[in-house]
Amino acid sequence: MSAQSTKPEPRDFSIRSVRGIAAHERTGAADTLLGMALTFVAGAINAGGFLAVGQYTSHMSGIMSGMADNLALGSLEFVGLGLMAFLPFVTGAACSAMLINWGRRHHLGSRYAMPLMLEAFLLLTFGLLGWLAHPSPAFVMLAVPLLCFIMGLQNATVTKISGARMRTTHVTGIVTDIGIELGKLVYWNRNPDNPDRVLADRAKLRLLVLLLASFFIGGVTGAIGFSQVGFLFALPFALLLLLLAGPPLAEDASALTRRMTKG
Repeated sequence: MSAQSTKPEPRDFSIRSVRGIAAHERTGAADTLLGMALTFVAGAINAGGFLAVGQYTSHMSGIMSGMADNLALGSLEFVGLGLMAFLPFVTGAACSAMLINWGRRHHLGSRYAMPLMLEAFLLLTFGLLGWLAHPSPAFVMLAVPLLCFIMGLQNATVTKISGARMRTTHVTGIVTDIGIELGKLVYWNRNPDNPDRVLADRAKLRLLVLLLASFFIGGVTGAIGFSQVGFLFALPFALLLLLLAGPPLAEDASALTRRMTKG
């Protein structure tokens, strides 16, 4: 089935939808749940990354602007630091696309779960390394590209899953889309019977507000958690991703075992 999904149905949160939240067969409810969960994780890890290394690791607009400014000022070392964030983000997005397309080519039900599982292990690595090595300069140099890779990986994954309807780290885009839908919502149609009248997509607006709220709540949670607990606070988010990715991966593993047994 294509990554394109139906319009979100926020009230249809059945047990089946929750169990199949990262499955290849998509529903509006599953997309909404997954988008909220991943946006929450993105907000938390972004806040944790700032506390760890003093930089928001999903803010590519700011990173690119900083690179341009530093290049104009001749501060090439800071341009290099910007590249250490930009290139891993792009690489993470590319890695997600490769995993998903490989899974689609091999007809795997876990095609979307694979990048989530990878993200879980990378978050686990970040948490353990931070616990063991912070605040050494070597850890800071590793943490920035690692977190940027994670953010690119996650953003591309939910983009592929939702047919580009959702982004988990691109808050600027979310807020822009909210503004567009609000503009259409309050637009006065002089002739309500006009087939070309302006209508807001209320379902999309609800989804965008949920994503924005999830990112904000995740940011608050991450800021408090990482400041109080430390880097080990990344472990619950890794566990959440493992729980989301687990069912599709287990089903594929079970199917492979059955084929090998029959063969």
